[in-house]
Amino acid sequence: MFDIKSIRDNPAVFDAGLKRRGLEPLSAKLLVLDEARRAHVTKLQEAQARRNAASKEIGRAKGAKDEATAARLMAEVASLKDFLTSGEKTEKAETAKLDAALADIPNLPRDEVPDGADEKANVEVRRFGDPKAVPAAALNKPKQHFEIGEALDMMDFESAAKVSGARFVFLKGQLARLERALGQFMLDIHTEEFGYTEVNPPLLVRDDAAYGTGNLPKFEADLFFVQSFPLESGELDQLVAEAGFPRDQPLKEQLRFVMGVAKANRRTLIPTAEVSLTNLVREQILDEDALPKRFTACTPCFRSEAGSAGRDTRGMIRQHQFTKVELVSVTTPEKSLEEHERMTACAENILKRLGLPFRTMLLCTGDMGFASQKTYDIEVWLPGQDAYREISSCSVCGDFQARRMGARYRPKGSKDVKFVHTLNGSALAVGRTLVAVLENYQQADGSVMIPEALRPYMGNKDRIAKAQ
Repeated sequence: MFDIKSIRDNPAVFDAGLKRRGLEPLSAKLLVLDEARRAHVTKLQEAQARRNAASKEIGRAKGAKDEATAARLMAEVASLKDFLTSGEKTEKAETAKLDAALADIPNLPRDEVPDGADEKANVEVRRFGDPKAVPAAALNKPKQHFEIGEALDMMDFESAAKVSGARFVFLKGQLARLERALGQFMLDIHTEEFGYTEVNPPLLVRDDAAYGTGNLPKFEADLFFVQSFPLESGELDQLVAEAGFPRDQPLKEQLRFVMGVAKANRRTLIPTAEVSLTNLVREQILDEDALPKRFTACTPCFRSEAGSAGRDTRGMIRQHQFTKVELVSVTTPEKSLEEHERMTACAENILKRLGLPFRTMLLCTGDMGFASQKTYDIEVWLPGQDAYREISSCSVCGDFQARRMGARYRPKGSKDVKFVHTLNGSALAVGRTLVAVLENYQQADGSVMIPEALRPYMGNKDRIAKAQ
């Protein structure tokens, strides 16, 4: 979300940022909405001032026993009251119109972010490990993870499709344990060594929480909803009464109203724990001394993968349900870039400990997420695909999410408050890490070596093999 005053003061700068995002200039349209809202607010203020003055004049007229003047003024006050009542509704509508327009605009990129239309313009920052040194490199043709998992009889997509449809999987036996081990290993490192506070967050959130992180309204098609979240007994009748909705309206209008109530009471399955964790500071004013705040969680995540038809249709790369360890930081504007580098290093550290080759990419303007000012993607080497694939995305969002959530802090020695800066990152996507372990540590006999760092979490076994 943007500060309309900032756009008003610097429309050319705002439009230049949108151009780098591949968007048309929008400042003129936004300022027309802003001007209409401000002009109406001015009329309301003038009407309120006149109402206050007229009320005082009524007292003086009555004191002078000038009933005609008093009556005229009372009629004027009544008219002004009606105007103010209707005008407040108009003001809310004008504000909502402007807010809706602002809500669909992505964050503006930082100066150091490279320009480009898609991933081809991303810039490699650093690289770790040698793909030729992993165990799979000794094989003529490394298998993809789903071939390995199915051969072990521990990865079942067919049964999952019968139960839930496409893009789901059953993990069984040692692969189910490996996924659990990876999540626990990551949490232990982030909490015990990197100072993140572990959180077990809600998996269902309200629309305003998803709005706060930028998932709504722009990406509604990517989310899964519990559409008819239950209402308490009599609550629907109460909502109808409060809304002044007449019961004798046609059925179509009644249904439209009920659907509106259902939407207002729906919950969203989190697409990532970023939504729950970032909203921990919504509508708060924090002391600067309490920053930075660092949270982590290992949760199931749910995405409809709208628009991904035909992409990664086999295997675990792109699932509707997956597990991820999320990192979220809340800090001051002065520290956010430093925190971004730190967060990315935390994610990279996990891959280093697992001995998985990776490269870190600075995303270009056309490949960044909606709420991001700057993003690093970490791409892990997958021998079965003979390619690097994304396993983590670490972003600094500036005050973009904080404005949507009303999250602020009070600098030391100041009475004023400022918006915090928020950051989020995957550290890591657990399912994709499992994929990387399977593909990089696969052996010629079909077994999979277990990275040393994970063996304490796997009963000190050194490999996963098919049961005899």
